[in-house]
Amino acid sequence: MRKINIESTLYSQLIIDDENKLVIKFQPKTNVFLYCISEMRDKLRKWREENYRNSEQIVDVGEELINEHASKLGDDIWIIYEQVMIAALDCSRDDLAWSCLQELKRQFPDNTPQHRLNTTAARKRKISILRAQGKSSEAIRELNEYLEQFVGDQEAWHELSELYINEHDYAKAAFCLEELMMTNPHNHLYCEQYAEVKYTQGGLENLELARKYFAQALKLNNRNMRALFGLYMSASHIAASPKVSAKVKKDNVKYAAWATSQISRAYQMAGRGKKENKCSVKAVEEMLESMQITMS
Repeated sequence: MRKINIESTLYSQLIIDDENKLVIKFQPKTNVFLYCISEMRDKLRKWREENYRNSEQIVDVGEELINEHASKLGDDIWIIYEQVMIAALDCSRDDLAWSCLQELKRQFPDNTPQHRLNTTAARKRKISILRAQGKSSEAIRELNEYLEQFVGDQEAWHELSELYINEHDYAKAAFCLEELMMTNPHNHLYCEQYAEVKYTQGGLENLELARKYFAQALKLNNRNMRALFGLYMSASHIAASPKVSAKVKKDNVKYAAWATSQISRAYQMAGRGKKENKCSVKAVEEMLESMQITMS
């Protein structure tokens, strides 16, 4: 008897026998249920291992598995409870998430460290939720704990720097960006952002650092207009400082003048062939003139 993939239902399969006659073979109900349980469990495992963000499907499959077949899952039930709980939070199924959490607490009391949400995806999701809720201090604490274990995660370092900037903690934001520049020194955006933080901190030493890193960002990408404006502003501030020598003042005036010419040239190139080009360039020149820092 030959089995072919024509159609299969929950309790039967279509089979062609040796005489080429189509017959229906009924399957035992128990075997079908065991097959369904195994299939659902394998689906959840695959989604879990590959970090799928298909929360609605996870809830659909996981809720049925938990409600109908929990006793048949053995120790796998606990990781399934965790997976379904996270997916339920994504789908605003607070009742299901709470139910899963209570089962986990019952099995793993708070004073035992055997069961924790240690996966990177789950921890990042928790941090995202804290940020969305405006709980910046808690998100910062969670990110710091996360980075103690995953120190090479550039995305996490960048997110932490943004959180510190939002909290006006520029020294710590600068530290995060320094970590990023060490791992990826050719990223012009990291150099530019570090320079902006140093410029915001103020003070002659920080302004000189800002000018250097704005220049480095331009070296890596000469079309970075933010870095070009940053170089102009930092050089102008240094030139206007009463604490610098005549030579330093002269050098920074040259840097600012060069940045001005590059900005004007960039706007001229961008507006080439357009009628409003002259007006645009004039507006830029007036803006740069108004931004000049004078000696106090």
